[in-house]
Amino acid sequence: MDNATYGSGTVRPEQKSGLPTFVQWPAFPFHGDFRLKPIDPPVPREPERRGSDPADCVSCKGRDEDYLWSNERWRLKAPHEPSGLPVVVVLEPRAHLDLGDLSSMHAAELGLLTVRLERAVRSLESVSQVHVNRWGDGTAHLQQWFLGRPTGYLQMRGPFMTMWDEILPPVDRRQWQSDLAYIAAWMDED
Repeated sequence: MDNATYGSGTVRPEQKSGLPTFVQWPAFPFHGDFRLKPIDPPVPREPERRGSDPADCVSCKGRDEDYLWSNERWRLKAPHEPSGLPVVVVLEPRAHLDLGDLSSMHAAELGLLTVRLERAVRSLESVSQVHVNRWGDGTAHLQQWFLGRPTGYLQMRGPFMTMWDEILPPVDRRQWQSDLAYIAAWMDED
């Protein structure tokens, strides 16, 4: 698609009232009347992402004590407070690298750690599935997110997990802390 297509206002045949079909999906967390925002024109130059300079990178400045788990090349963190999902954790390399910058060794380790972490989160009674995501627009330091879908809440299946995390009331703090400690211990297993 070229930039003119994005801003053309053309509606796909499957869309009703100009809205994408996902607003009808059971997982979509809202109902009612919605209006599609117009697409802004493209900017001539993309802005720098947060932490583009390693000297300004929050992840690079982080102390191991602020993380749930770490080894010589990777660290795992959680939000400071519980949120609506049972578990939200973020895996980061120690080195100031983005996904495309990973060496073959880092890439192989990322694969192994992703599987290990997914298994750890999914092994919790409160979690049925784990969504693994990487968004590249926020920070220049790779952050791979793991979001645990609450067991039995089929309405939350699909791509709207981050919205549900903001909508649901925070989970019980003691259970959340216990689950995070369990995940950290699992990461130390070989």
